[in-house]
This record gives sequence, structure tokens and C-alpha cells, in this order.
Amino acid sequence: MKKNKTTHFMSSILILIFVGVFLLIAGRFLYIQATAEINNVSLDEWAKEKRTASYTLDAERGKIFDKNGMTLAYDRPTFRIQAIVEESYTQNSEEPLHVKNPEETAEMLAPLLNTEQGYLLERLEKGINKDQFQVEFGNVGKELSQQTKEKIEKLDLPGITFQKEAVRFYPNGMFASNIIGFARKNDGKINGVTGIENEMDDLLSGEAGHISYQRDNFNKKLLDPNEVIKQPEDGEDVYLTIDQKVQTLLEDVMSQVDKEYKPERITAVVMNPKTGEVLAMGNRPSYNPNNPNVDNWYNDVISAPFEPGSTMKIFTWASAIQEGVYNGDQWLESSSYQISDNIAPIHDWSSNWGSITYDEGFARSSNVAAAKLVWEEIGTEKYLDYLNAFDFDQKTGIDLPHEVAGNLVYNYPRDKMATGFGQASTVTPIQQMKAATAIANDGKMLKPYVISKIVNSTTGKTIEKKSPEVVGTPISEKTSEQVLDLMESVVSSEPGTGSPYKLEDYSVAGKTGTAQVYESEAGGYLTGHGNYIFSFLGMAPKDDPELMMYVSVKKPELEGNTPGSTPVSFIFKNVMQNSLHYMNINPDKDQSKPVQSVKVPELKGMSKAAAIESLEAKGLNITVIGSGDTIVKASAAEGDELLPNDRIMLITDKPTMPSIIGWSTRDVLQLANLLQLDIEILGNGYVNSQSIKKGAALKKDDYLGVELKPPKSKNEDNESNEEQTEEQTEDSSDQ
Repeated sequence: MKKNKTTHFMSSILILIFVGVFLLIAGRFLYIQATAEINNVSLDEWAKEKRTASYTLDAERGKIFDKNGMTLAYDRPTFRIQAIVEESYTQNSEEPLHVKNPEETAEMLAPLLNTEQGYLLERLEKGINKDQFQVEFGNVGKELSQQTKEKIEKLDLPGITFQKEAVRFYPNGMFASNIIGFARKNDGKINGVTGIENEMDDLLSGEAGHISYQRDNFNKKLLDPNEVIKQPEDGEDVYLTIDQKVQTLLEDVMSQVDKEYKPERITAVVMNPKTGEVLAMGNRPSYNPNNPNVDNWYNDVISAPFEPGSTMKIFTWASAIQEGVYNGDQWLESSSYQISDNIAPIHDWSSNWGSITYDEGFARSSNVAAAKLVWEEIGTEKYLDYLNAFDFDQKTGIDLPHEVAGNLVYNYPRDKMATGFGQASTVTPIQQMKAATAIANDGKMLKPYVISKIVNSTTGKTIEKKSPEVVGTPISEKTSEQVLDLMESVVSSEPGTGSPYKLEDYSVAGKTGTAQVYESEAGGYLTGHGNYIFSFLGMAPKDDPELMMYVSVKKPELEGNTPGSTPVSFIFKNVMQNSLHYMNINPDKDQSKPVQSVKVPELKGMSKAAAIESLEAKGLNITVIGSGDTIVKASAAEGDELLPNDRIMLITDKPTMPSIIGWSTRDVLQLANLLQLDIEILGNGYVNSQSIKKGAALKKDDYLGVELKPPKSKNEDNESNEEQTEEQTEDSSDQ
């Protein structure tokens, strides 16, 4: 009996426990059903989240244009290939929607993705074995062009899909890359790294949107998907002051000098001194922003201070004239100058001049004359005031990132005198250009800038427009005129050091410079022919400068007696002469031969024969694209003004590929823009080969690859032996 009682008691306890557990579980289920929550997590929200797909809608990054509207940077649509390998994805379809035959798929894709069949097959099989829904193919499957996508789609391979994504593209390659900079994709977003891409990143980026909808297991929308869309806000467009034609001229000649003389650095900038607009700017070495693979991404024009050499004498003579202590006819003894036995003497680059005037000292680039002006006439503290008035103590404020100001080294007497002829203290090229606007612009100094305006990419409305900004008046109009006369004597007078910089039909005011190069490994300044930074700062026409240019070439490889001015003057003369003509600035040397511009008539819809006859009569270089009889597009619009012999392209209603061998980068880019070709340019100079054969039919987005090579440049042969000897000697001593 006791045993039965115990058994019944334990059974009762177990029953009570089971009842309690059941009530607890049932109560929990009832609670969950009533509240739809578990651990404070809403089951409705959790379910929605699990069956809701959410994607970011990328904003299109704003475009960058030159001043004439040529596209310099834009978001280029590309495609990422994906392969669906989940077999159940084909359940409700008669045709296969997944990769059914991995071997065949890999074999057919390999040549179009430029990779090995085995690599693709391995990725496909790995995805299948791991029960993945889809696989991708790494870098070989990214950034595919529209042309490649269309070729793959024609294969009609089941399971192959594409995801559209943008990459930042620079259609002109290395063109103005130090100004434009580049942008990179980081965590799915394109961000500016340097140049305008970095400076204007917030405005260019825009604001991303998003989309969400409810889906099934295969990511397909439900019939009632509860879709929510927030449209992205595209970035603003940025227009630069850069002029495509002037920049192209600069790029071409820099590339030629870079190839022939192999300098360590080339730096050049072209400005409108009346406004402060930068029309062109370039450096060598440079880079292609589509594949920026260089050690230095910085812009030497604004980021590399150095001892400038004798171009600094422009501002020393201007200071003396403005202070009222300058007498150009006053005589001085050249060759050497020493103010104390404890201070090293200052030497001229020649010891054969004897007594010279201060005016002659400027033309000859006398260090002694500069030192005596600073020490004896102006006074070192007053001279420092003028250096500060020219803003050599601060950044220019140009609208580019990473600007670095030079450093006025002004502690000891010799440093103060040496600053007067471009030693000891450092400046950047853009600081010199800013200061020189006061010389060219009646004493008014202008702030340099490269951004012309900001435009809303959707409405086309101008949001912000830059205008010239006078930031100081360090000298008077009368002083600027006198300095221009002195600078002209550098180029035009017999003793002047700037005779290689004469232009055919424009008067030039300028100043040469030869700066020493300090290298710590050598333990000081380098010596020897070519181991200098040769430079020139010039403007034209002299009486009313419309263009101003600075060029420097560091450590060029010079053969024999080739003067340091040769590579510098080759750049200056080519760019200035052609740019002045392009801008329709009247020559001031030979007014009997004015350059007459040609006005372009309305060409669209005109017959080919009539268009050719009309343009030939105007003296233009005509290139007809295609075999059609009607003109549908032209490289110049009605009312545009061209120069005689300028190229104009006429697109017919049946466009075919012309031979472009020997064409310039500018002409090739015009052709690509007109026909909306997918252009890739390799090298610099002029077209040496083209991927599309002459006569082939053309259509939108056709790929055109061209290889450019610079022509052989000839050393200037009009320099006299006397000028060569003079320049050689200046290279060694005019620092």
C-alpha cells in the first residue's frame, strides 16, 4: 500500500509539472499572438524586414566642364556581370533562368571578359557547391562597357544578369588632370580625392535616395510590394575657367619637351591677367585620372614652393620704382657686391660688364643691381613691406586644394638681399602669377581662380558665378607701365636675356629666371650644365597684356651648348603665339596683317556640296565624316568664329570613320564628342594609329582607341652663338 501511495503521489507531482509547463507555453503563445512581440521585438516589423528589399539609389555625380562646355569628367555607366546558379530559381519558367551548363557558360564568357575559362568555371562550380544564389567574377566582371554587355547578351546565356553601376570617367585622359583631379569609389560612393573633384566634392556628390519593396525568396517583387521610393538628388555641375584649346596646346608642347629633354619637372600656367582666370595649367610628370598611377598627385603650380631665381627681380624693381628711389640711368659697378667682410659677396653671372645702369642691370639680370636696390635704395624693411603687399607671405586663395605658400626667409642681411634676386626665400608659380597681375593690370592685383560657375544639373540654372576679384594695389598704374617697359627690354634689347622668347607678331614683356636646385644628398646646390630650374614669366601684348604665362623646366637633359632657355621658350612661344591668335587678340607688331576671323554659317540640313563650297571660300580646313549628302552636325555652331585653316568637321547622315592619322588630341576629342564614340587615348602628341578602320560605318558608343606619339621637335636654330654663350653663363651664376 505504501508503494502505491508513493507512486500515486509522484504521478500527481509529474502531472502538475506537465500542466504547469503546458500552461506556461500556452500562455507564452497567447501573449505572442496578442502582442506580436518577442523580447521587445515586433514580429510584424521583423517579418517585414525579412521580406523587404532595400537599396540605395545613387545620385549622379555632377559633371565638370571647361569654360566652353566641353565635358571633362562625368559618371560613366558600366556593368557588373552576375551569374544565378540556384536551380530552384527556374521553378516557374519553361526557359532556364539559372546557369544550366557551367562549362559552356565559362567557355563563351572567357574571351569577352578577357580571362581564362578555368577561372570562370571554378567560380561557377564553387557557387553551385556552396548552394549560393548567384556568383560574381571579381575584377574581370566589373566595369564592363555597354558594348561588352551587348555582346554577352547576344550569347543568350541563361542565368547571366547585369548590375548597372557608375564609375567616374575622364574622356580626355591626362588633359588638365592636375586641375580636375580624380575621384574614386569607396564603400559604394564616389568621392573626390584631389583637384576640383576634391575641392567641390560636397556639391558634386549630390544626395543619394533609396527604394524598398517587399519580395519573395528570389528577390522578386510581390504583387502588392508596398514600394517606397525616395529619388536621389544629383550633384551640381562645375564649369572651369580652363579653355580646352589653350589647355590642349599646353599639353601637346609639354609632352614634346618631356620626351625630348627628359626634365625632372615641367610646370606651366596661363592666365588672363585682367580677370585672374586660369586658362590652362599643367605639370610633368602628370597622370591619367582614369588610372592615376604616379607618386605625386599634387599640382606643382600651387603646391611646390622653390627659390624662383631672377623672375623675382620683376617685383624688386617694381618696389624700388613705387617707393620713388629708382633711377634707371644711375650707374653701378657690376660683377660683385659685398656689404661687409663677414658677409659673403654677391656675384653677377658675368664679370665683363663693368659699369652699367640699373635699367641695363634689369635687362642683363644683374644680381648685384638687385642687391644694391634692396640694401641701399629701398631698405630691407621697406622691401619686406612690398613683398607682403604682393602677398608673397600668404597663399593666393585659388580655388584648388592643397595650396602651399612659400616662405620669406628674411633673418640675415644676405638672405634679405638674396630674396631680391630670387634666392633664400621660396614662392610658388601661382604666387608669382598673382603678383604679376599687378604689373599687367595697371597696379591692381587679382585673385587667381579656376571655377567659373556652378550650375544645377537638373534645371540648368546658374547657382553661383565667379567674377574678377581685386585683392590689392601694391603699385600704381605709372609704376606698372615702367616695369612693363623694363620687361620688354629683357626680350627685345641687345643685352637682354630673353631674346629666345620673342613672338612673331606680338610684343612680349617678360623676365627669365635660373634657379639653383638644392639636394640634401649632394650636400648643397647642384652645379653643372642643366642642373637648374629654367623659367620665364611673360605677358603679351606688352602695352595691354591679354595673356600671361609662367613656364619652368627643372633639370632638362641639354646636349652640347644648348641653352637652358630652349625647352622653356619652345613651350612659351608655341602656347602664347597660338593662344593669342585663337583669342582674336590683334597683333601689335605688324598691324598691316591683322588676323581675320571666319564666322560659321548655319550648316545643319545643308547639302554636303553646298557646305563644302561655302566653307572652302572662307579658308577653313574641312573634314567630311561620312558618305551622306546632308549635313546633320558640325564641330562649330552658327556664329562661332574660327581662324583661317582651322579644322571644321561636317557629319553627314551616313557617318563613316575618316583617317585621323596626324590629328591632334583636340581634333580627336571633337570627333568623339560629335559622334558620341567611346574614346580611349593612349600617349600624347598626334595620332599614330586608330582602332576603327577608315571607311567603317559609325554608330553611337562605338569604341575608338587611338595611340598618340609626339613628333620630333627641332631645337630653335635662330639663336645666335652670342646668345647661347650668354645664356650658358647665366645658367651658372644668375641664381
